[in-house]
Amino acid sequence: MFDLRYHVASLAAVFVALLIGILVGVGMSGKVDDAEKTQLKRNVDRLEARLEAAGAGRANFVREQKAIRAFVNNAYPSLIADRLRGKRIAILFVGPVDASVRDDIERALRDAGSGAPVRIRALKVPIDPAKVNRAFPSASDPGDLGRKLAHELVAGGDTPAWDALTAQLVEEKAGSFRRAADGIVVARTVKPQQEETAGLLAGFYSGLADTEVPAIGVETSGVGESAVEPWSSAGLSTVDDIEAPAGRLALALLLTGSTIGNYGVNESAGDGIVPPIEPLPSG
Repeated sequence: MFDLRYHVASLAAVFVALLIGILVGVGMSGKVDDAEKTQLKRNVDRLEARLEAAGAGRANFVREQKAIRAFVNNAYPSLIADRLRGKRIAILFVGPVDASVRDDIERALRDAGSGAPVRIRALKVPIDPAKVNRAFPSASDPGDLGRKLAHELVAGGDTPAWDALTAQLVEEKAGSFRRAADGIVVARTVKPQQEETAGLLAGFYSGLADTEVPAIGVETSGVGESAVEPWSSAGLSTVDDIEAPAGRLALALLLTGSTIGNYGVNESAGDGIVPPIEPLPSG
């Protein structure tokens, strides 16, 4: 649905290229006969018409997006209320906790009736493979270790990998593993990782997607290096404007098990601003 944003620019580029071609051709040949002039004028007129139509479509698209955001902003309290009542949600930061992003996530949970997160973990990256292997010798493959950590983060209870590796992998934590989580929110506060750390994170994301609970990657609309692509490739849903009411509503809807996808306002949000808004069950 975001292709229209770039359609106008593409047409403009073609139009400019055509005009340059005309000028270059005239310069090289010295003259253009009447038939060529007529054909070139037709091509220019056709592209101008397409450019004008695309510009009108772009304007309509922008107006529609603004209308949707205005509707969500005005109706936000009633749309999000009680969506997550009784749900236990865990939060994972890849890198240090970003206080602003944490506040946005926790506000969404509060507004949706969930309360405080059941647990929060912030991963210390990049990992030191030698230290990880000494602390947890069975962790020979970073991807397998990532999947194991993801499954334990969701299931709670017995967590041998987290128990053994907290000193090596965790720089901040809150809450225990006593209870299972009903959903997971992931935020990345560091640049993309390499080598063993990248393998561990890829396994972690795919491990979250393998669980039976919703797993959503979130970031702000102005983030420098987006993590939407690796999250989406691993099977997670994403929200790219968690700082906005629409982003917080999208997160709450996805945590209920709504249709998975990529939501927000950036190019990567190919499924719209928010997921389908289903009415809450009565009673």
